[in-house]
Amino acid sequence: MAGADVAIAASDKPGSGLKARVLTAIVLLPLALGALWLGGYPWAGLVAAAILIMFSEWSAMLRLGGLIRRVGLAILAGALLLMLLGSPAESLILLGGGAGLAALFARKLQPGSARATMAGILYCGLPALALLWLRGQPLGIYAVLVVLLSVWGADIAAYFTGRAIGGPKLAPAISPNKTWSGAIGGLAGAAAFAALAALIWPGYANPAGVLRLAAIAVPLAVVSILGDLVESGLKRRAGVKDSGTILPGHGGVMDRLDGLVPAAVLGAGIFASTGWAG
Repeated sequence: MAGADVAIAASDKPGSGLKARVLTAIVLLPLALGALWLGGYPWAGLVAAAILIMFSEWSAMLRLGGLIRRVGLAILAGALLLMLLGSPAESLILLGGGAGLAALFARKLQPGSARATMAGILYCGLPALALLWLRGQPLGIYAVLVVLLSVWGADIAAYFTGRAIGGPKLAPAISPNKTWSGAIGGLAGAAAFAALAALIWPGYANPAGVLRLAAIAVPLAVVSILGDLVESGLKRRAGVKDSGTILPGHGGVMDRLDGLVPAAVLGAGIFASTGWAG
């Protein structure tokens, strides 16, 4: 799992160099792909661990109280469990209703935190439910892989394109190191990476299949880039450099999954509406 780093400064910041990023990826990549291959509880366990850590990071970054954090974690865990044992509709109702009730609770307990509480629960919960639902489809393993490859391709291509070309800034007020060249390179990288899924997706090893997957990747990469910018804006507003320190070279889990958050939701929407995941 990865978020899109649209571009990076010519020199790496301490603790976030390429070597640390690669070493972290070497550990995380087999873990993610192995859980995806197994599906079921291993995949659900990985997704659950990631989003529960994310909400803890969100709570710390936006200074939500400990009791609010625990309520949010309970709602997220309940929604994930209901997705496994119940239905997608029931889990969405629990997530949305729980987020609303948690916001009301937070308003009473910590004035001014209601919006951050609701947003955090939805920010973490929606992509988690999307990834669980998508993996549960008959061809879900391939569909999830396309989403992941799109985000990874955008990340990797943007990193190197941004370093090599530089140029005008994408959103200097939010994240001054990100460039338009990195963003464009990210879109191309996402299309190329997603097209690789045609090699293993039954019936897609042909020009039409490759084009379909590349076309899916482009909007996924766009929202992945936007997700990175949104998280950068949140960190700037909170006055923090990273969402956490658990992942060397990346910061927190939220830093690593910022691009996957919107891409997972959009990907589930695309495959649900087209029926391409079975």
